[in-house]
Amino acid sequence: MKRIETDVDVDVFGREDILRGIECIYGRIDRADGSHEKHNTGVYFQNIPRDPVANMATLDHRIARDYGYFKIDFLNVNMYEGVKSEKHLFELIEKEPPWDFFQYEEITDKLFHLKGHSNLLVEYKPKSIEDLAMILAIMRPGKAHLQHQSWDNIRKDVWIKGDDAYQFKRPHGIAYAIAIVVHLNLLIETLSND
Repeated sequence: MKRIETDVDVDVFGREDILRGIECIYGRIDRADGSHEKHNTGVYFQNIPRDPVANMATLDHRIARDYGYFKIDFLNVNMYEGVKSEKHLFELIEKEPPWDFFQYEEITDKLFHLKGHSNLLVEYKPKSIEDLAMILAIMRPGKAHLQHQSWDNIRKDVWIKGDDAYQFKRPHGIAYAIAIVVHLNLLIETLSND
């Protein structure tokens, strides 16, 4: 029987409030030094072996995956707090962002998923959603070897499935890039209204 592998992320506002009302078991991450901690986003809705006091899985999330347990990541995306309506969200998506703003660490450190990565943004100077998606992809361990390579090399390899290291698939990268553009446009809108 073939094992089914999936990656499900659910973007939410108020993650802890949502999970407080749902019966679930928190994922676990084992560290190289032998310690472990609660997974930042992953939860199980299956009866996975768990520590009942911490309500946390007793297996690292990668081992749990190998045993067929299915983790769902609930990502706390606070950027949605400023979105007023569905119409407003689509306006923020459709508005072309000032791409040169990605050259300023004081701006990118405020944006969803970009804090601490201004060096890559300055180096590659994204000018489109696709560029930004590829930069997001090379931030992940599975494609980090592409950092500081040419755009041509990145384009050839970035969306090809590699070894088992965590990496973005293209739809994942595009979705996050769009969310970042929304966040930037929302930040600019908020500052303009102040």
